Amino acid sequence: MLEALDEAAVGRWSSAVVDTLAQARGRLDELNVFPVPDGDTGTNLLLTAQAGHAALAAADGTESAWSVLARGAVLGARGNSGAILAQLLRGLADGLAGARRVDGAVFAEALAAAAGAAYAAVADPEEGTFLTVARAGADAATAAVAAGQAGLADVVRAAADGAFTALEATTGQLAALRDAGVVDAGGAGWCLVLDALVGTVTGTTPARPPLDGRPAHPRRAPRSLPAAPAPGPGSEVQFLLADSDDAAVARLQARLAELGDCLVVVGVDTPGGREWNVHVHVSDVGAAVEAGIEAGRPHRISVTPLAPVRTPAAAGVRAVLALACSAGLAELFGTEGVTVLTAPVDAVDEDAVLQAVLDTGAEQVVVLPNHWEVTAVTARAADRAREQGRDVVVVPTRSAVQGLAALAVADPARRFGDDVIAMAEAAAATRWAEVTVAEQEALTSAGRCAPGDVLGSAEGDVVVIGADPVPVARDLLDRLLSAGGEMATVVVGEEPALGDAVCAHLAAVHPTVEVVRYPGGAGAVPLLIGVE
Repeated sequence: MLEALDEAAVGRWSSAVVDTLAQARGRLDELNVFPVPDGDTGTNLLLTAQAGHAALAAADGTESAWSVLARGAVLGARGNSGAILAQLLRGLADGLAGARRVDGAVFAEALAAAAGAAYAAVADPEEGTFLTVARAGADAATAAVAAGQAGLADVVRAAADGAFTALEATTGQLAALRDAGVVDAGGAGWCLVLDALVGTVTGTTPARPPLDGRPAHPRRAPRSLPAAPAPGPGSEVQFLLADSDDAAVARLQARLAELGDCLVVVGVDTPGGREWNVHVHVSDVGAAVEAGIEAGRPHRISVTPLAPVRTPAAAGVRAVLALACSAGLAELFGTEGVTVLTAPVDAVDEDAVLQAVLDTGAEQVVVLPNHWEVTAVTARAADRAREQGRDVVVVPTRSAVQGLAALAVADPARRFGDDVIAMAEAAAATRWAEVTVAEQEALTSAGRCAPGDVLGSAEGDVVVIGADPVPVARDLLDRLLSAGGEMATVVVGEEPALGDAVCAHLAAVHPTVEVVRYPGGAGAVPLLIGVE
């Protein structure tokens, strides 16, 4: 029984949260009917928790575990629920990172502040949601301290029990939940997070009844837009914002609130300066991204359609269009039997993407951007193709390895919407990284790099800088696999020796991980890595 939470306990809690959310992911996805019934709450909570845990695993111990966990979660937060979870963790870090001893009273105070910060981060908070459950847990913890039950175990049990009681009441608080007969999915996820904390502190996780209520849908809801856009926000836009300040972020929030809803903005300090994770549902994707550009430097831009798909009147021809930034990758995707559009990332043209979609001659087309910088371009092209009667869905693959993972599960015999869901899930479950060579001097999240330095990037952020690609690749793989993984995909550029060294390292250090190797060929980056 712990009397205070130390650094080691934070790590154990984080690991337990990842394990718990991984087990509950499917059920949480099924419960997801609010704010949009897009069936991804469990997935987004898990990915956010994994990002925080990966940051802890890669930390050198010189910084508070609370701060590291919060920063990793904020920078890796996915979706509306993930952004709120990240804000709660950041709120806890604000109160606990500098505390000399995190006992029951200190934790209760920090939990209350975190719940308040989560409400403040959401532009238009509603009751009966994740926020309600978080506040109820914090209120119960505060009440336990006031009643003289200030031991850490008493406080965390009170928080978990209070949150669960509030969760059960959410069904009657929102029409969407009442109509579906389910509790709030985000709130259910937070209850699991608090129960994992109880297990960490006491050694025993609370026994709860199963998350009941009928499923909102048999599987994750299709994510394509109809040919004629439905009224209201049609796409989820999310990005990290750097090189900005509080005043610019406030203007951004006001602008995004005009454009759409489900707005959540969470800020966190990083070695390179303060960054914000911005999430919003909008109809005009371009306007949302432009607002981000006006406020600073948006990166890791993600665009995901939200509106339900229409059922085609008759079965049509189906095609997959994959973008490739090099001839080698184009050949790799071509062998998978899909249409390939080859162009450097900075030269991908909206008109060219549209024409490639139309040239497939298919009624139903899945587009794989395969690079995070071209997702918005492909989304705009898809909008235009839908105006011409094509059923087009962009699966937001942010790297070629995510595109390969999506293709691995594609099945034209399935209903189109189900096939898109399977591809999107496979892509989202694949963490990606790459080894590149710096072309100019720059300040990265891993420090300053010079031209010719070898850079190891995970999910778009530089985490390793070195002089030799082999040790950089080894370090990058170890970091990526620290959060677990069953299969690693490596795409090797023009230096087969690098692939040999990487595969040898995986066999020696991570022998249980299945390895699939592909040649990237001329024009590809030295190494692409995907972990599933």
